[in-house]
Amino acid sequence: MTVQDRPLKGAWGITALVFLFMLINFADKVVVGLAAKPIMEELKLTPDQFGLLGSSFFFLFAVAGVVGGFLANRVQTRHMLFGMAIIWSLVQFPIMMSATFQTLLVCRILLGAGEGPAGPVAVHALYKWFPDSLRGVPTAIVAQGSALGVIVAVPALNFIIVNYSWHWAFGALGIVGLLWAGLWLIFGREGTLVDPPVHGAADGGEHVSYRHLLSCPSIVAACCAAFASYWGLALGLTWFTAYLVDGLGYSQTMGGNLFILPWLFGMTVVLTGGWYSQRLKKSGVSSRISRGIFPAATVILGGCILPFIAVTTDPGIKVALLVIGSAIGSTIYVVTPMIVSELTPHGQRAAMLAIVTSIYTSAGVIAPWAMGRIIQEATSRQAGYEHGFVILGGLLIVGGLIGLLFIRPEADKQRLAARLGAVPTATPSPLRP
Repeated sequence: MTVQDRPLKGAWGITALVFLFMLINFADKVVVGLAAKPIMEELKLTPDQFGLLGSSFFFLFAVAGVVGGFLANRVQTRHMLFGMAIIWSLVQFPIMMSATFQTLLVCRILLGAGEGPAGPVAVHALYKWFPDSLRGVPTAIVAQGSALGVIVAVPALNFIIVNYSWHWAFGALGIVGLLWAGLWLIFGREGTLVDPPVHGAADGGEHVSYRHLLSCPSIVAACCAAFASYWGLALGLTWFTAYLVDGLGYSQTMGGNLFILPWLFGMTVVLTGGWYSQRLKKSGVSSRISRGIFPAATVILGGCILPFIAVTTDPGIKVALLVIGSAIGSTIYVVTPMIVSELTPHGQRAAMLAIVTSIYTSAGVIAPWAMGRIIQEATSRQAGYEHGFVILGGLLIVGGLIGLLFIRPEADKQRLAARLGAVPTATPSPLRP
């Protein structure tokens, strides 16, 4: 089998469309957190209730992600991406027309179900256009659809919230989603690149037990590091603007504008980190270093920064520490799908990407609600927020250490091959420690 050494023709055009897909995906996620203060005031919600609303998005997110991943092994990804975009769009309109706590709750649960498979299916679709050695940059670009979705959408959504109402912000997102679906219907195509066998099956029809894949130390460790990092992302989606407005005293306009800072910084981190990880890999450095030690160390660094939020008294420094600490480990989102892809046969990749994504994004079910409970029981709103951020710092340190110690793709590839009685197609790099 000839190994593809360059992207397929049209790969970067598809990357651009998938990038826009993920941009809309994350704009949908942030709107509740952006409108936290007016929603809580109009609907008279306690922090506990608003935390439940933030968590509700993730109630069916993981289950739908796993189902969608297995489905993507059999159904063309171009059909699945189109269907998801339609679902996202339609669930926004009931909120615009009739907003109650119950309506919001139901629509956010349905939105989460529709968006659950989005990330893994988008990555699986993209990997049908790029070979393994060239996936770092396109994966980072698509991952940054999330950050740019926030950076582009937040000023517009905040303008709508301040000058019209938060109800109309949801309607605007529904319209944009339908526009993307139209573009994808016209220009979206399915890639034809099939990866060579991972574990040496001559006919390419290899199959590894999902039990063995899900107990693989590299995959487990990547999930732990990504889970801790996603805990911080879920807090940011739900509580960042509320912390600025309710905890630090910023206005809704200023708080909404500052909301883009962690995403702007995170976009820089992910693009740079994805490029650097790919550069290391292409130059012969092992996955142990390029996809393990390097990103895990940045997760640990973020955890070391966050506890200082509770020490300083300057609001500007608090915001800076929160932005840097919560986003500096974001490269873990780029390398996790590459680790999974490196160890998983092509025919099982979509399902494994979905399962792994569902595992680490399950942090979103717990984090917003847990923060709401902490805030409600604290002596002051500001103290409650900052206690939650200190807990996040501890989680990042623990998750990063697990990744640092146990992400070893070359060794795990050998171990999985031994279970099959096969010889791996690629030997470990001599640079592997």
